[in-house]
Amino acid sequence: MKVQRSSYKILSYKIKHSYDVEEFLSSYRYLLQKAIDIIWSNIEWIEKKQRNHYLIRNGKKFERKHYYVKRLIPLIPKSREFKRSLRNTLLENWDYASHYIDSAIKVAYSIINSWRRNYLRGRRGGNKPLVKRRFIRVKETLYVYRDGKIRVTVKPREFYLEFDLSKAWFKKRVEDYDLGELILKENELIITFRKPVKETRITEYIGWDLNKCSLDGFSPKYGWIKIDLRRLYHIHRVHEVKRKKVQSIASKKPSLRAIVSKQGRRERNRAKDSIHKLTTQLSMMFPNIVHGFEDLEKQRMYTKRKRHNRDIAKQNWKQIIQYMSYKARVKLVDPYNTSSTCPMCGGKVMKLRKGQIVKCRKCGLTLDRQLCGAINIYLRMCGFPQSPSTFYHVVIKRMIPWWKMRMKALEGVTTNGDEGGDKPPMNPGGGLSLMNPKAYIDLPIPM
Repeated sequence: MKVQRSSYKILSYKIKHSYDVEEFLSSYRYLLQKAIDIIWSNIEWIEKKQRNHYLIRNGKKFERKHYYVKRLIPLIPKSREFKRSLRNTLLENWDYASHYIDSAIKVAYSIINSWRRNYLRGRRGGNKPLVKRRFIRVKETLYVYRDGKIRVTVKPREFYLEFDLSKAWFKKRVEDYDLGELILKENELIITFRKPVKETRITEYIGWDLNKCSLDGFSPKYGWIKIDLRRLYHIHRVHEVKRKKVQSIASKKPSLRAIVSKQGRRERNRAKDSIHKLTTQLSMMFPNIVHGFEDLEKQRMYTKRKRHNRDIAKQNWKQIIQYMSYKARVKLVDPYNTSSTCPMCGGKVMKLRKGQIVKCRKCGLTLDRQLCGAINIYLRMCGFPQSPSTFYHVVIKRMIPWWKMRMKALEGVTTNGDEGGDKPPMNPGGGLSLMNPKAYIDLPIPM
């Protein structure tokens, strides 16, 4: 049993304002870009060998061929002397509070570090990051919170911004929270609240398999959990059709291009709202649990098929993982062959019923493809090997009491109402549905 150390629970809310801060935002964006330029010009590039591989077909199997390439690795300057020199340079001709210099340096390093991680993973090129959005991160030393009012310092003893939270609709929700950093935008202020979370004991793990229209989870404690994502896919599909109609008209009438961008904003907002509700429900239903997800990359999943690529582009897998990461504990696992490997012996599986059911070529284990992926993710995140004894003790043996309880409560009927062995449908009512894996696991050999 692992113990989760104390951390913070974060809440954020927006309030509108009518202050004219356009010049202030433009100056901060110029300052932030200047900080990135100076850091970028002092990056040291080191040449290093990197091992890559490609797949070649050998009969029915694929073999990996490895090769080495030389690559430039960036080393970001982080010494105290460099940061002190950077701060002094940015202070020249800066007309606002000096603490915004520290805020800009912190954000600049965050952007550069994010670029470096993506560059090393092959997601970004060697181009310098550019700041396009106008925003200001207001440190805790730049504001005062007293009597339900926030006073932000812009120019000391000259110009301040005041925001009244005494009548805010979220006042009761944040009574026990402390005020964190603020983000100032052109017509709104984003306010963050934080509260320390006490130590909790991690009692269980759930492995989640991300699919086109469903999210399938597996845990010996809860069994097979199936979440219907058809509503989320429907949101993208509806706005895709609407946007296609408007685009055909806007190509002849440029004044309608604003409607095209409006459809995109509505699509993002509706999808974001749906994912927030889903992840909140998951974190509440399964507390003190580590959620395992595949570390998927959409760029590697695209093929020459246009319809397949559009379906992949509609998925919100990364967003689901991102929202779950600050509502619960999340662990990423390697997605390689999670749905095409037998969880009992590690052999290759063949697809039946148009890919919905898989059967192991080596040991004969037959089970649902999505359940197969969820079990493999669970085993990988827990560090268990793929072997018959592990599969029996970790998966089958621990689930026997759960199966008996569920079958007794439902009088011998599976939780989704189907007969054993049938193709499991999506939950027609949406939301979460506990499935009975016994109806979809066939063990042809004795343990």
